[in-house]
Amino acid sequence: MQVIKIGGSLYNTPELKKWLELLYKAAQYQHIIVVPGGGPYADTVRSTQTQSHFSEHHAHHMALLAMAQYGLLLHSFVTQSELFYFPSDEAITKQNGLSIWLPNEQLLTVKAIERSWSVTSDSLALWLAQQLNADQLCLIKRVRARASSIKDLSEAGIVDEKFADFYQQKPVESYIQYYQDFASFNLASKYPKRLSL
Repeated sequence: MQVIKIGGSLYNTPELKKWLELLYKAAQYQHIIVVPGGGPYADTVRSTQTQSHFSEHHAHHMALLAMAQYGLLLHSFVTQSELFYFPSDEAITKQNGLSIWLPNEQLLTVKAIERSWSVTSDSLALWLAQQLNADQLCLIKRVRARASSIKDLSEAGIVDEKFADFYQQKPVESYIQYYQDFASFNLASKYPKRLSL
């Protein structure tokens, strides 16, 4: 099983549909779970919080719903995929196929997940991969990662502050893939740079 997080910044790029097509084809041979970023929906939450000064708790809840909205957008491009909510949905038991996770209020009951902007879709994708005992996690991003150290990536703002904490608790083979590097993407082999603490 592979968990693939598709960055929200891809929402207005032609590469987004290409990735979904690629993942759908690859999912005929294994189970691939897509974790959506927040995209413009999360950006709206951030700007609204700045203007209205509501709590981190409320912003976190709204950001989860922003991820779900982006997930629905992804599903509109590949309607053959399955939508699911974790941990209540049985879609994750499939052997092969493409599933898209829609985060919801169930995550608010998970004590390990801090309700702040320190935990973004990157850490949530890692958390989901841990819960599902996934073989690999790949973060598809619009920025090119120049390092493989999670600490360096966090300091550069490429992954969020809590990613290292989640990784340290239960490491999952993790990689960052630049959104235009289709040629080097192969779920059956190792990615160029495996992340490490």
